[in-house]
Amino acid sequence: MSTYLIGDIHGCYDELKIILAQVRFDPAVDTLWLTGDLVARGPGSLEVLRLVRSLGDSVRLVLGNHDLHLLAVYAGISRNKPKDRITPLLEAPDADELINWLRRQPVLQVDEEKKLVMAHAGITPQWDLATARQCAREVEAVLKSDSYPLFLDAMYGDMPNNWSPELSGLARLRFSTNVFTRMRYCFPNGQLEMNCKDTPEKAPAPLRPWFALPGPVSERYSVVFGHWASLMGQGTPAHIYGLDTGCCWGGELTLLRWEDKTFTRVPSNRQNETGVENPISA
Repeated sequence: MSTYLIGDIHGCYDELKIILAQVRFDPAVDTLWLTGDLVARGPGSLEVLRLVRSLGDSVRLVLGNHDLHLLAVYAGISRNKPKDRITPLLEAPDADELINWLRRQPVLQVDEEKKLVMAHAGITPQWDLATARQCAREVEAVLKSDSYPLFLDAMYGDMPNNWSPELSGLARLRFSTNVFTRMRYCFPNGQLEMNCKDTPEKAPAPLRPWFALPGPVSERYSVVFGHWASLMGQGTPAHIYGLDTGCCWGGELTLLRWEDKTFTRVPSNRQNETGVENPISA
């Protein structure tokens, strides 16, 4: 019985199959945690969703910003960008089933026994775990509801960028969504800065990576996240794990076995493709 955590898949179906075979993943006894961004940029988004959905209760995943973008495209709110390579998914005969399954997935995973928290982008240092859980429930509830297109239409934007318990309505949902799916940097007081995508050594002062600031969650739990491909899994504190290593950009797909903290990595099939984008722009 093992717990495997895999970084952003981004439609890299072949690499996902290879890495699961390498560790002999068995859905009957093992658990698979996925950091989100299952889809877009790689060639196999449709196959990835079909596979992950077929694994049932053996999977614990969180939604990422590209997963939410897919939902928005399907709802007619956002434009289908050719570089995302999601047209086969949008046109698939089971697209409705897959989309309705996807929008019912969480944005936060917590395992109290393992003292483990997972969110696609991370956890703002302004939140304790109770607040993170409450904000996650609010986002998840509206995604499951019939009014989810209204939320998807309003989720785009960088403001508000500072947490207050007094936030309400769509502003509160937008802040929470940005934390869970888009955040990289904060100001020293924890206020979000949503524009900088540089690596930490190039980021202008006084910006700090969210994981470099002490917070109630990261002080008590290990935190696993994806989203930040340009980190290549490096530069985080010992108990914080960035698992996005840019498979869809020609990097690697990374798997962490939680029980012994061993890593398995599979090189991207896209290493020989032309026109692969810089992961900092992801």
